[in-house]
Amino acid sequence: MDYNTIERAKELSITVIRQAGLIAKEKFDNFNEISMKDQHGDVVTEVDYLAEKIIINAIQEAFPDHQIHSEEAGSIGQENDWLWLIDPLDGTNNFAIGLPIFTTSITLMYQREPVLGVIYEPLTDRLFVSVIGQGSYCNERPLQVRSNSNLLKGNIGWIQGHVVQNDSRATKLRQHIDLKFKRMMRLWAPTLQWCMLAKGDIDGIVLYNSEGDDLYSGLLMVQEAGGVVIDFEGNPFKGMNEQPYLIACHPDHKEDLLAIVREGLSYQHLESGSFRAR
Repeated sequence: MDYNTIERAKELSITVIRQAGLIAKEKFDNFNEISMKDQHGDVVTEVDYLAEKIIINAIQEAFPDHQIHSEEAGSIGQENDWLWLIDPLDGTNNFAIGLPIFTTSITLMYQREPVLGVIYEPLTDRLFVSVIGQGSYCNERPLQVRSNSNLLKGNIGWIQGHVVQNDSRATKLRQHIDLKFKRMMRLWAPTLQWCMLAKGDIDGIVLYNSEGDDLYSGLLMVQEAGGVVIDFEGNPFKGMNEQPYLIACHPDHKEDLLAIVREGLSYQHLESGSFRAR
């Protein structure tokens, strides 16, 4: 792994993500174009495209051999050890209805593992940066996942993919988590929830079949802040997965949160404690 490449990528990402974020900030409550993106009700705005263009152009100029995958543009370039994942506006649905909860996310992957995550929340001017082996930071302050002495009095983030909709298994698990904890949060902006976990503002995340360009920056942010990320079978999550089912929290809470998720899934087919997506 070339750490010089990662360092150059970090500096580029910090610069360009602020530029993209400035567009979102200026256009918030003042944009003109919005359209339906898919049959699930997701939307796309002019800001998605404007921010995306800025980021892609900068990456292509600095790293012409790297592959890019972006939320709106799709795949660009040949398959490569280095892959950039871009979500120019994570939380577009919030943005579209005037809810000030959205970010821009840039991830650099090396051989299918995240090595750099940069997330920017423009309305609060919070810049989250994580580099593999170097920790996670918010505006240059180190982040640390929190251990809660009473987990059931804590706040748990819920993330689900667009394709999940009202799948009965997801709905029942979501209700189970909602009843078990002080609060279950759904922000419609997954990267922000990952940052909140890394920052110690919430106590865990349960992710149900939600893979995309917004996942791996947040996942690295939590891991480098001392958190663990496991699948529903209790195995450490590695690489990339098109249908991830994940639990993230402080290591102290791994077994307890896994047990609660399994309890919520107990009504469906389990083999030797394993969850099988069907």
